[in-house]
Amino acid sequence: MKGPLPISFDHLAHHDFLHHLDAFVRDSEKIHDDWNVYSDEHTDLDGWPHDDHAYGLRQTQRDADTAAAFETVRAGARHLLATADVQLPTLPPGSVQAHWGYRLGVLHAALDRLDALHEEWLRTRDGLPANAAPGTPAFDDALAEHHAECWSYLDDWATHGHILIDINAAARHAPSPLAPPPRATPAPAAGRTIEVRR
Repeated sequence: MKGPLPISFDHLAHHDFLHHLDAFVRDSEKIHDDWNVYSDEHTDLDGWPHDDHAYGLRQTQRDADTAAAFETVRAGARHLLATADVQLPTLPPGSVQAHWGYRLGVLHAALDRLDALHEEWLRTRDGLPANAAPGTPAFDDALAEHHAECWSYLDDWATHGHILIDINAAARHAPSPLAPPPRATPAPAAGRTIEVRR
């Protein structure tokens, strides 16, 4: 598990990370909705697939699409979590949703698992035969297995990730570590003018 990251004062980078997260949440929702439509149409009343092979291939595609969508979030995920961890305690109680703390914990745990699975995938990939390039069964099967192992943790980010956006929105209307404290301008003494450097 990685240690806490320092909070960045780069507002543009933070906004960019939030934008990528918002896009991932929307994209993953569409991927999930498309999957549900497919699953409903290709299973019987008991939920068993009409064609196991075709169903498995479509599930593999769902997993790969979700993983690809998350790649735009991965670089900023730790920053977003660390920022929300600092923002949340500064918010007025009336603006805090009771479930935010729990959901932050879910996101932390999911990202820890995704990082560990990514390291496992790199070791697996490096251990494949030299001729196991993308497009070969050996490579593609190993990658599909990796995506399948990641999917539930990616789904946690798809399900709960929006709270990072919600916390940030609440923090914009309250004192936040991301915003520098307001500068106090001293009152000029009677009879003379004081220039304040900015």
